[in-house]
Amino acid sequence: MAKVDTISVQKGKIPNSPLIDRFPFPFKGDFYRYSNNSEPLVSGNVTDITPEYFEEIELKKQILDNRKKSAFQSFSHSFEAQWEILEMIMHEMVSEYPNYFSLSKDGDNWIFRNHLLGEEQSFTFGNLSSLPYEPLDFIGRHVQEDLIYLGQRDGELYMDAGSLCFPANWSIAFDLGMKFLEIHSPVPHSFSRSGLAEKVRSFILRMEAGNPWTRFNWTVTIEPILDTAPETFDEWGPKKDNVTADNAGQLVFLRVEDQRLFRLPRSNGILFGIHTHLISLDEMSENQQWTKQFYNVLTDIQNDIAEYKGFISYKDKILKYLENKIEESSSI
Repeated sequence: MAKVDTISVQKGKIPNSPLIDRFPFPFKGDFYRYSNNSEPLVSGNVTDITPEYFEEIELKKQILDNRKKSAFQSFSHSFEAQWEILEMIMHEMVSEYPNYFSLSKDGDNWIFRNHLLGEEQSFTFGNLSSLPYEPLDFIGRHVQEDLIYLGQRDGELYMDAGSLCFPANWSIAFDLGMKFLEIHSPVPHSFSRSGLAEKVRSFILRMEAGNPWTRFNWTVTIEPILDTAPETFDEWGPKKDNVTADNAGQLVFLRVEDQRLFRLPRSNGILFGIHTHLISLDEMSENQQWTKQFYNVLTDIQNDIAEYKGFISYKDKILKYLENKIEESSSI
């Protein structure tokens, strides 16, 4: 991708603000149960540009360059939908962030410019050979979101393509080609036994173009590591053993995925965008209400959910840390 220098560095800066002021805290109450907590997406946008943009895009590129097979997978029958997704996101980017991105068109001959990265790409829309990567892979290298395409055929949803660089312990390489219920089979029995899995599947199947939805998913992780893929478990998994009540504030992070669902009008498939946010417990505890809510959630949470989310082995350390923070704030 060619470099461009027509836009000044000043124009490409991303405004910053404290993480605590913009973090999407996922809890509305003091307990957590699996539910279809989807809400209409008011903005209608797939993407959000945050101050972490440069760091996260660089990490994405490293992952895709070093272990592409575990981070990007697709079937050839997804190519039409990939072009639709690329078009949709490019138009959104230049509309929402005209200082950061621009797009010139001459028929099917397009020029996309990312002024934040100083990159320019000329290509022919619909011609795979004109891009250095598949369309979903290409546009995925310019947005912070992971991008998953679910094809809909014969009343089923199939994992047909995905750019997944920041997974919460699941693999696009393993799930490619699976049906929706197969993908979610590892989720604790409370998810499937209640019929919720089938209800969520039916909800997605009924989604209409132009009416996107959003939901928050959450887990807990060690260090600010976005890439918690099964393929790299040996790098991040053993770090769980290092957690104590004293260092949990620095080592443990609340991980929240802003998950957004879009019906694609041409291909009739589903675009599933995932923007992952991380906040350390020390940072989170600056908000006393959040600290108390998270403490209550973890106190109440079922063991099978804590085990599935991967933090049951050090849950007691987190609770002790949060308890200490609550006591400190009460004594002030």
